[in-house]
This record gives sequence, C-alpha cells and structure tokens, in this order.
Amino acid sequence: MSREQYQVPTTGTSQTVGGGSGYSAPAPRDYAAGDASGGVMYYMCGDCAVRVPLEKGAPIRCQKCGARVLYKERTKRMVQFEAR
Repeated sequence: MSREQYQVPTTGTSQTVGGGSGYSAPAPRDYAAGDASGGVMYYMCGDCAVRVPLEKGAPIRCQKCGARVLYKERTKRMVQFEAR
C-alpha cells in the first residue's frame, strides 16, 4: 500500500490492525475522564529513593531533593514470558 492510499482509521469503528489478523488496537487512555487512577504514575527518585507521583505533563523532578533522575516502579501485575 502506498502513502497516498493509506486512510487514517476512525475511532468510531472497531477496525483490526494488520489486515484482518483479529488484533484490534487498544483504546487510548483518557486522562481527563477522572477515573480511579487519575493518570498518576509513581516513580522512585534516583538520589533519595522517595516515591514521587507524576501526572501527565508534570515536570520530571523529585519533590524532596530536586533530582531529575526518576525510575519507573516495577509493576504489581504478573508478567510471564514464553521461552523456547
């Protein structure tokens, strides 16, 4: 398919990705909806090891020491990979 033939998929219909392979793209996150998580992610400060909450668009900086090195916390969800 050439660039000129490509059509942007609309959000109103459920189209599959990859030409009918059965995989449908996940819905985008809506941070403005005010759900339970509120769009807040928690990170660990690299200098003082404090848990820092960050919202979308917030400056990346520790609120206690001002460091700008933050590490994403490990997920609580079980992650399993299939090895060969």
